[in-house]
Amino acid sequence: MDPLGARSQFVDIQTLPTWQQQLGEDGEEALQERSGSLLSQQAFPSPFPFRPDINRKIILFTGDIALLNCTAIVNTSNESLNDKNPVSDSIHQLAGPELRDELLKLKGCRTGEVKLTKGFNLSARFIIHTVGPKYKTKYRTAAESSLYSCYRSVMQLAVEQSMASVGFCVVSTTKRGYPLEDAAHIAFRTVRRFLENHGNSVEAVVFAVSETEELVYKKLLPLYYPRSEEEEKACLPLIPADIGNSEGEPVVPERQIRIAEKPGTLEDDSEEENLESDLGQVGNHAFARMEGDVDKQRKLILQGQMSEAAMQKQHQRNYNRWLCRARAEDLSDIAALKALYQTGVDMCGRTVMVVVGRNIPVTLIDLEKALLYFIHVMDHITVKEYVMVYFHTLTGEHNHLDSDFLKNLYDIVDAKFKKNLKAFYYVHPTFRSKVSTWFFTTFSVSGMKDKVRYLDNLHQLFTCIKPEQIDIPPFVLEYDARKFIWKASAAWWCRLVPWLAGTPGTPSRETSAGGIAEQGRNEKNHQVCLHLMFVLVM
Repeated sequence: MDPLGARSQFVDIQTLPTWQQQLGEDGEEALQERSGSLLSQQAFPSPFPFRPDINRKIILFTGDIALLNCTAIVNTSNESLNDKNPVSDSIHQLAGPELRDELLKLKGCRTGEVKLTKGFNLSARFIIHTVGPKYKTKYRTAAESSLYSCYRSVMQLAVEQSMASVGFCVVSTTKRGYPLEDAAHIAFRTVRRFLENHGNSVEAVVFAVSETEELVYKKLLPLYYPRSEEEEKACLPLIPADIGNSEGEPVVPERQIRIAEKPGTLEDDSEEENLESDLGQVGNHAFARMEGDVDKQRKLILQGQMSEAAMQKQHQRNYNRWLCRARAEDLSDIAALKALYQTGVDMCGRTVMVVVGRNIPVTLIDLEKALLYFIHVMDHITVKEYVMVYFHTLTGEHNHLDSDFLKNLYDIVDAKFKKNLKAFYYVHPTFRSKVSTWFFTTFSVSGMKDKVRYLDNLHQLFTCIKPEQIDIPPFVLEYDARKFIWKASAAWWCRLVPWLAGTPGTPSRETSAGGIAEQGRNEKNHQVCLHLMFVLVM
């Protein structure tokens, strides 16, 4: 015990500022850094909206978790509960030898599960022991599921034991090799979803970190716990594509059950499949949507013996598999390119999607991940009518997607993509791009040719979409303005040059020698003026 009158070494969480209260300390600078993105003005809502009631429960503490006076603190260990790491060592040192004796009675703990002991000499009443996964890229999905289970199980136990506050350490230790940022994403979204759905009785959740871990946590916390509507909008484009399901649990497409009514029946026109449903959702009763023999279906497709309805169902199943992959994959690196984003609406009230060709480094990115990102972003947009604007401005060879990729994309996407696309505005096209687009829409895909509109300048685009309804990259605005000035200057010089130099012409046979010399001087002056015109314009 502390000597009488001495200051306690333990930390009262009531004296710590909540995450909401820290907005004034570091939020303004971080918000300004994030608000420069074009995507911060997107219209679709954030999956993690501004919730001040939840933010008041979150505390970020830089220091030793063993000093917190929470109802329970979390200890990260191994399967034998005797791991040697800074967090465990500190907890054991302050808790006393009774903790080690208690752990021997528990006979270990499995990865992703939790075990509960008393706090003994700690200020915390309880210690929740959990075992984080060992991380290997090859088994990334399993590691994500196990880490989710750690955080979820801790929160579940806290509610079951009526605990008012919980202190989390970083469950994934350096020894186990889990990337800190990846682990933080799972921790934040799991705790957030639990507080939203089941956390009414929990008063405080403390994330206790070291100084090196603090930087990562401060960077990622606003994505899942925005402290204002402005911060919510600014952080929206930084949220990973994979945010798990409604509980924050990672979505694993391979483990999802796909069942259909009347097993083995391919052509069932009596009941139409719900194309909008997620494959992870099972029907009202067992075996509600059992699939037929997939191998047999593929064989029939190759032999050309499947009906059109059966082929449509097969195509829908294939698209749903891609969609599940898109939801499960980490596509933050593709999102950071800012090559595809939603903006306002056109004159007819249809959603406008923008593609910036210059922001697509084809030779440097994983094209399959780009395809997955396109599906992930566009899936909810295409349920109703929409238009696309493609800025071809200042693109190079390294920005051009080949026809094979585009054909593959066209073949994979759902029918709603094609049906509800009402116009494709091609801004600042070149002659070469017009020719390649004509060949592609004529011979490779059907139904697209009549939807393509070539626009040489932004003025033409603004006749279809109001300027305030579309976010245009600055370099596109600058290029368009420079192009307009060049054309205006060229037109002015074309009127001025004949007046200055005289219109050159071919002398007739009757022209005198003096007249021929005069016309020669006029032609020379004409060439000089033209040269001067191009020098001034360029």
